[in-house]
Amino acid sequence: MPKTRQYNIQRVEGIAKKIMQPNPVAVARAKKDSTQVKAARANFSEGMAFAKGFIAPIEGTITGVYGSQRFYNGVPKSPHYGLDYAGKTGDPVKAPANGTIVLYEPDMFYSGGTMIIDHGYGITSSFLHLSDSYVKVGDKVTQGDVVAAVGSSGRATGPHLDWRINWFQMRLDPMLVLKAKPIQ
Repeated sequence: MPKTRQYNIQRVEGIAKKIMQPNPVAVARAKKDSTQVKAARANFSEGMAFAKGFIAPIEGTITGVYGSQRFYNGVPKSPHYGLDYAGKTGDPVKAPANGTIVLYEPDMFYSGGTMIIDHGYGITSSFLHLSDSYVKVGDKVTQGDVVAAVGSSGRATGPHLDWRINWFQMRLDPMLVLKAKPIQ
């Protein structure tokens, strides 16, 4: 029987009310952003880029892991669905695998500069809090290409990269794809 994973819980107090309860305009904007992200993740392509394996999109210390959860002022929030890498604004972000850029929005409410790369068969990488993009929607990228720059846009407390992996709308732990061996 598989072992149940344990996730890190953090408790943060003193968060301002305006951050805890965004105004209706911000909530509407966040819903629009979510619709765009879901549409990009719903894309199906027959590319097999994911089968060659993944590399880390940035060289940096991992400061946040998949499944961790924060309680702000005692209120539980959604678990974290990515890996956070420490970085400086402008640090290069690389494509972790070949693919096609299916979304770039420079200013989403929660995630700021947001990019999604389609790696085939519903597997996508998402990059959050970016300060810049060096590619556009429709561009084909190769593993290791610099596609964006680290930032602190959206609801970030400082510059870092939040990298996420999805299979359509299912969230996956990016650490697991880094440890997976490529299909031969």
